[in-house]
Amino acid sequence: MTDYGILSLLPPLVAIGLAIVTKRVLLALFSGVWVGGLLVAGGNPIEATTETLKWIVLNIAAAWEEDGHLVTDLWNTRILVFDALIGAGVALIYKAGGMNAIAKAVTRKIRTSRAASLMAAVFGTLIFFDDYTNTIIVGNTMRPITDRARVSREFLAYADDSTAAPVAVLAVVSTWIGYELGLLKDAIASVGESISAYSAWFASWPYRLYPILAVLLVYIVAVTGRHYGPMLRAEYRARTTGKVLRDGAQPMMTTEVDVGMPIEGKENVWVFVLPVLTLILMTFLGLWVTGGGSATYAQGGFQEVLSHADSTWALVWGSFSMLVVAMALILGRRIMSLEEVESTIVSGMKQMHFAMMILILAWSIKRACDAVGTADYIVRVASNVLSPSLVPLVVFVVAAFISFTTGTSWGTFAIMMPIAVPLAYNLSGEFGPVVYASIASVFSGGVLGDHCSPISDTTIMSSMFSGCDHLDHVNTQIPYALTAGVVSVIMLLLFAAGLQNGWLLLAMAVPLLVVFHRLLSEWYGARIGIPGGRVPVYVVGDDYGETLGEETESEGGALTYAVE
Repeated sequence: MTDYGILSLLPPLVAIGLAIVTKRVLLALFSGVWVGGLLVAGGNPIEATTETLKWIVLNIAAAWEEDGHLVTDLWNTRILVFDALIGAGVALIYKAGGMNAIAKAVTRKIRTSRAASLMAAVFGTLIFFDDYTNTIIVGNTMRPITDRARVSREFLAYADDSTAAPVAVLAVVSTWIGYELGLLKDAIASVGESISAYSAWFASWPYRLYPILAVLLVYIVAVTGRHYGPMLRAEYRARTTGKVLRDGAQPMMTTEVDVGMPIEGKENVWVFVLPVLTLILMTFLGLWVTGGGSATYAQGGFQEVLSHADSTWALVWGSFSMLVVAMALILGRRIMSLEEVESTIVSGMKQMHFAMMILILAWSIKRACDAVGTADYIVRVASNVLSPSLVPLVVFVVAAFISFTTGTSWGTFAIMMPIAVPLAYNLSGEFGPVVYASIASVFSGGVLGDHCSPISDTTIMSSMFSGCDHLDHVNTQIPYALTAGVVSVIMLLLFAAGLQNGWLLLAMAVPLLVVFHRLLSEWYGARIGIPGGRVPVYVVGDDYGETLGEETESEGGALTYAVE
């Protein structure tokens, strides 16, 4: 393969730079893919366009070329089918009044913006077994609740995103751990050690500083009501005006506009609860079946089943079953006619087209980065100047950069793990703290970069199901992601200085995170005239008919500042 050197950084940097400057995500992503095609085509713009279109088509078809042959893997295709089905299901439940019904029921208990924010964090932590499933369920379930409590869509997307991948990468039972263990097993075998992948996974857990801190920060922010960066403006806007989206925002799911207002007078919580339960149960059943079922379970328990499962098939089964149950309930209760159901399903699928186009282009830029060797160049440059104790820090930074520029945490894991483990092992001379911390840094850095990247699929899906403008989500989340990332870097510097007990580093990191959060909220709040960066707590009134985005107070609603 041709060595493009530093030019290999151009595709992701062009995409990310244009996305930030122009706020036109599709244009930015396409431009990044085209620049990659231009490099591969040797500067010929016509051939570059041909290569770009080929990458896009192959991603839609979930195929790629290998040794001159076309190889297919329907992962991407199943994700697109799932997106269409979940869009249809969500639209149907919304139109039938199911979301309004659950919002009214829950709001009787969740009556403040603080409680709604905290519930989003808790719910996101409970859906630990898969990051995609997390974004779907948390975003769709919490959106009507947080809207009524005047919590911004930006915060909901942040809570959704920061309890998705970080929780999944930490969970002992998840769709991630099988992939992680497979990578670890191969990396350990490459250095001639016989240690089990499971024991290495557990030994690396306390060094996974970023995902742990990212989850904790969501709770800290939700409980204290202290914010900084663009999120402070977003939350203050939502509390004081009722606008959960900024003026001019382009949410990735505009259900209210695309589908129309919910049918009133026939709201029923079961129209929401039963389809969502079906989604969860059928997704679990799909994981069980595709993972080998009882035969695989007998070999290694439920974790062994998950390690062999195909989560995309499970999500397709779950979303289709959700749609069928919703249709049956709505038609059975005569909430909508068959014609209205069909029309709503089509509208629900249509509202997903923008998000699906972004996903396709995000996958395409990953293909462009592979073609020009972006990740290989980054790793090669970073590996030149290393001492053993600095390996975890460098691995963390490099993994974060690769994940940020390619938009994939899993791809970063696959690139970095075969390099990080042998590098740490050979430089340290043992399978000890340096190796375990390096393993953790691969996972932590991959998740950090994924969180900050506007071309990450999980970041896109968090925006999608939270109904948030995608770039607003990225801009408001980055300061929090970087806060947890900086604390992680400080801890890894202490590791390099000789403090190599993972649990002790974690115990030091948590209070440091709290201090950083407090200082940043005080500083930024003073800068824009909001003392302490604290937004008021909104208390939901008894009028459940207020319109989203009204600038007037709803009846009975009130703003107050809670005492910490």
